[in-house]
Parts: sequence; structure tokens; C-alpha cells
Amino acid sequence: MIAQADSTQWPDAAIAITGILLLIAIAVVVIWQAAAVVRARTAIQREQAYRTLAEESAAAQRSTADQLERAVAELGELRSRTGELERLIKSVE
Repeated sequence: MIAQADSTQWPDAAIAITGILLLIAIAVVVIWQAAAVVRARTAIQREQAYRTLAEESAAAQRSTADQLERAVAELGELRSRTGELERLIKSVE
């Protein structure tokens, strides 16, 4: 009776264990590759966001430089007008 209850042979068990390990290995590889794809997509999105931010920053810098240039020109004009007013006041005194 004991011999009949133990009908599983060691070679059959070894094949089953090997099959299970193979399935586990395949599952690990698939999960690993899926995670790599997710990481790559995230990196691409991050790079696009940084590129957009850099473009916006460059546009803001150009705008600020233009405004600064206009302010410097206006300041120069105000200085020349102030100098003319000072000369006029000194000539009146």
C-alpha cells in the first residue's frame, strides 16, 4: 500500500520543479522589462517637461532683457532731460 500511495517519481518531480522555476524566471523577466518601459516613459516625460521649462525660461529671459533695455534707454533720456533742466535753472539764476 505504501508503494501505491507514493506514485510520484523523482524525475517527474524534477521536471515539475524545473517547469515552475522556468515560469517564475519568465515572469520575473516580463515584470522587469515592464518596469524598464515605465521608467523610460517617465524619463521621456521628465525630459520633455524640462525642455518646455527651459524654453519658457529662455523666453522670459529675452522678455526681461528687452524690458531692461527699454528701461535703460528711458533712464538715459530722463538723465539728459534732467541735465537740461539743471542747465536751464542755473542760467535763470
